[in-house]
Amino acid sequence: MNCRVVVEAAIPVYDVETPDEAVRIAISKTGELLNPDLNYVEINMGERTSPSGEELPPAFIAADEALVALELEMTVFNVEREEHASRIARKEIGQRLENIPLSVLEVEIIEEDETEDETEDESEESVDESDASDESSDEDDVLPEFEDLIE
Repeated sequence: MNCRVVVEAAIPVYDVETPDEAVRIAISKTGELLNPDLNYVEINMGERTSPSGEELPPAFIAADEALVALELEMTVFNVEREEHASRIARKEIGQRLENIPLSVLEVEIIEEDETEDETEDESEESVDESDASDESSDEDDVLPEFEDLIE
């Protein structure tokens, strides 16, 4: 089973004046920390809302310092269940982003395309047929050699 995992990270940024500047710096800083090892992780602005449901900017600024909410998205392959996928994503990202708090927002199971499955089944059948014909020809070849050994 393959899963798409979205992890929220709180990135601290210093000496900023506007939320847009804070977001740009946070994305750049996170990209530097993740690359080249995790260049397949997508970095997006996070979404924040107030308790009343009002949308807020992804950066909170106080005293020229900001805390920016970013969403880091990655695909985890060959996992047993969703919890396993979230643990792998948190571990992989957390190793690169030391001292950055992370929380799993979403784990989505990725369905494999039926066309790929059908193609694989057809190729397996053709391999099985070729193996069967090889076995019969191998038996014919093996028997005469065995008879030669007996003589």
